[in-house]
Amino acid sequence: MNRAPRYAFPPQPQPTVPIRGDDELFPVHRIYCVGRNYADHAIEMGHDPDREPPFFFLKNPDSLVPDGGEFPYPDASRDVHHELEMVVGLAEGGKDIPLDRALDHVFGYAVGLDMTRRDLQGEAKKLGRPWEVGKAFEHSAPCSALVPAREIGHPAKGRVWLEVNGKPRQNGDLSQLIWKVPEVISYLSGLFTLRPGDLIYTGTPAGVGAVVRGDRLHGGVDGVGELKVTVV
Repeated sequence: MNRAPRYAFPPQPQPTVPIRGDDELFPVHRIYCVGRNYADHAIEMGHDPDREPPFFFLKNPDSLVPDGGEFPYPDASRDVHHELEMVVGLAEGGKDIPLDRALDHVFGYAVGLDMTRRDLQGEAKKLGRPWEVGKAFEHSAPCSALVPAREIGHPAKGRVWLEVNGKPRQNGDLSQLIWKVPEVISYLSGLFTLRPGDLIYTGTPAGVGAVVRGDRLHGGVDGVGELKVTVV
């Protein structure tokens, strides 16, 4: 007779993202982020925008913040930036996924913010160290509800935008992605075995900038949805 596992202390709840128009929740496994995937953002960060191989970093699933939620200004930083992106949610995983099959693995799409402790990230870059202290801190991954691909298809173009306190900050288009969604999924699956429940933040356009307590962030991806977060 199988016995239920016993834990030394209660396990943490499963991180989830809501699904628009559905009572079911999307259980999140990992959060992958693509770095410098818009040419204009690569330039503003001081890098060559040519089509170099994509690179990735991770955030923790328990760093998710829901639409309409609050982003507590983090400790140990005085320069926290917003980065508005389209997010891909996977319903199927795999390894070495062929490019022409990549979109078959997508459950849906959402709008996310890759909040970044830019000063700590900059120090890590100078020292040749990992970026986790600048990227993977608590509450650093606000995300809207996922919209199933069966409802909206697979967006390849559409405005990517962010306003702070009603004033425009970021403005781009999905068509400007250096590495498109199928390419990102296929390439990433050669580095990791992807799983159902993985989220992929696909990169941000130019216009990233600092936030302060009290700022109201409102952004979206046309054809996908919108996201609102308040810095507290």
